[in-house]
Amino acid sequence: MTKGDIAVFLALLAAFASAMGNVVRQRSAQEITDKPVGHMELFRLSVRDSKWWLGAGGAVANYGLQAAALALGSVMMVTALQVTALLFALPIYARMTQRRVTSWEWTWALLLAAALAVVVTVGDPDAGAARGSLETWIVVALVMGPALVFCVLGARFCQGSVAAVLLAVVAGSSLALFAVLTKAVVEVVGDGVGALLRAPEFYAWIAAALAGMIFQQSSFRAGSLTASLPTSVVAKPLVGSILGMAVLGETLDCTGPLRLVLAAGVVVVVIATIALARGEAAIMSSKVAEKLAKKALAKAVAVVADNGKTTDGLAEPVEPRPDDEDADVADRADCLQGRAGRLA
Repeated sequence: MTKGDIAVFLALLAAFASAMGNVVRQRSAQEITDKPVGHMELFRLSVRDSKWWLGAGGAVANYGLQAAALALGSVMMVTALQVTALLFALPIYARMTQRRVTSWEWTWALLLAAALAVVVTVGDPDAGAARGSLETWIVVALVMGPALVFCVLGARFCQGSVAAVLLAVVAGSSLALFAVLTKAVVEVVGDGVGALLRAPEFYAWIAAALAGMIFQQSSFRAGSLTASLPTSVVAKPLVGSILGMAVLGETLDCTGPLRLVLAAGVVVVVIATIALARGEAAIMSSKVAEKLAKKALAKAVAVVADNGKTTDGLAEPVEPRPDDEDADVADRADCLQGRAGRLA
């Protein structure tokens, strides 16, 4: 196997780990609380949820396998293959919810797999440099920084699907940035821990990973999953490819008519990803809503039962007690009779 083949295999393993982690964290985000909470509060509540830790384990495995794949391949290739997480999520979620995958879902899954194969083989992305120049990163910060801040602030003033899409853009962009920085971290870590701690990419890498996880969790709760899931899945390879070309100098090795084939493959990937993600998100939302409704019904029944017990307790018969005034009257009558007997 060539280095490129190993990179593809590792990227697919990373997508599988991502699928397992996403399914668990999506359900955790929807079920952990029914109250509106901020990004950090939601993260704090999630950390206290045992199911979230299972999903976080999948995310960590995904990050590690991504790093191994990026050490051998390009950012464009690895992030493009990350959308196969949707393919792996189909049977995983079907198993968890005891439902069958529909023919419609399998159709979009096959289209996505075929289009990805076209993009990877025809495009044949070439890995560029491992680290970008300081000037390039400054330009990226000046462009991405305000744009992502605008999305976060916009999500505070918007509601529903709009807020979910804005937060999903931030999550997908942060994870794309994480993928680009991973190549630099892998390059630097070979020189020892001291070199790693001196590298500015290392701290930006940690911040990007945390931002991606936190805002992805928030996007799952901000609105319908049919809005947030497709957006984050598409944003990651799109932003990752742009950064890979702009920062690391990655290129696509195709010319002439093959460019049209590549463009058609990219279009099919985007359409199939959105369709598949919307379908999965709709199923997840309905299942979560059903589970929450059952919980609410059980809580309501418990409250009614407790109220009934309290009412029964108040209605319990009270043992009759002798009336104090009647007793006093009887005593006085006995005294009068005694006095009358003595006078007689």
